[in-house]
Amino acid sequence: MQLFIKHVLQFHKSSVRKGTSFHLAIFCCSILFAASTSTAASEVAINKKQSSYELMTSENKAMQDDPSLNPAMFWVAEGESLWQTKSGPKNIACASCHGEAKKSMRGVATQFPKMIKGKLQTLEGQINQCRSTTQGEPALAYESKELLALTAYIAIQSKGMPIAVKETPANQGELKKGQQWFQERMGHLNLSCAQCHEDRAGLKLGGSLIPQGHPNAYPIYRLEWQTLGSVQRRLRNCMSGVRAQQFEYGSPEMAQLELFLMWRARGMPLEAPGVRP
Repeated sequence: MQLFIKHVLQFHKSSVRKGTSFHLAIFCCSILFAASTSTAASEVAINKKQSSYELMTSENKAMQDDPSLNPAMFWVAEGESLWQTKSGPKNIACASCHGEAKKSMRGVATQFPKMIKGKLQTLEGQINQCRSTTQGEPALAYESKELLALTAYIAIQSKGMPIAVKETPANQGELKKGQQWFQERMGHLNLSCAQCHEDRAGLKLGGSLIPQGHPNAYPIYRLEWQTLGSVQRRLRNCMSGVRAQQFEYGSPEMAQLELFLMWRARGMPLEAPGVRP
């Protein structure tokens, strides 16, 4: 405890010079010196991939598991309608090219992000690519109801299937950059994704267990948001939390980080669309 107080005071002195608040100093140090009593949980987190579903209450688990209770199903229903709707100058629908989604989209969400024609593409990016080049429609805005609905509808076709993102000669460079973003300290708190979701996964912060940070349930309906959201929204939330400059939606950096996270979660069953607190 004395060592913890010493580091808080040291960080506070440094923070004053940098214009960082004392509360932020405490927050940072509380992460870096988490309770040693949770060591066993941390070791489990390191050695075994764990979905944040396992950290939820039984009520929240039931909400995700029961389609009649899962709020994300409203977006899935909207996505199914959009899948069948003809639009654009060519008056064609997603179904016009891809047919029945339950067959053609099965397993698709487990493979993204992936390289397409030399470019790293997320699932949302590929949906917009199809809209622009095939339907002649403008790209959908990130976090818009329509893009989330189509993403959720495609993702649910792969529900329960293992994430299949692999390292390949084509994506090796992008994957390495994503890993660098995951490990790089950023923001006024000078923290990296890895420090929380890898080094201290399973420990407690503010009374809540720190998850491993796997993206196996996105898009998710988050109770805090009261709406559906993408993994990129969650990443931007984390960046904001450590007072860092957020990556832009749809940016190469976002795609690289998402690629690394999906590769890191490889083999885990897809839960999308999930529910989280």
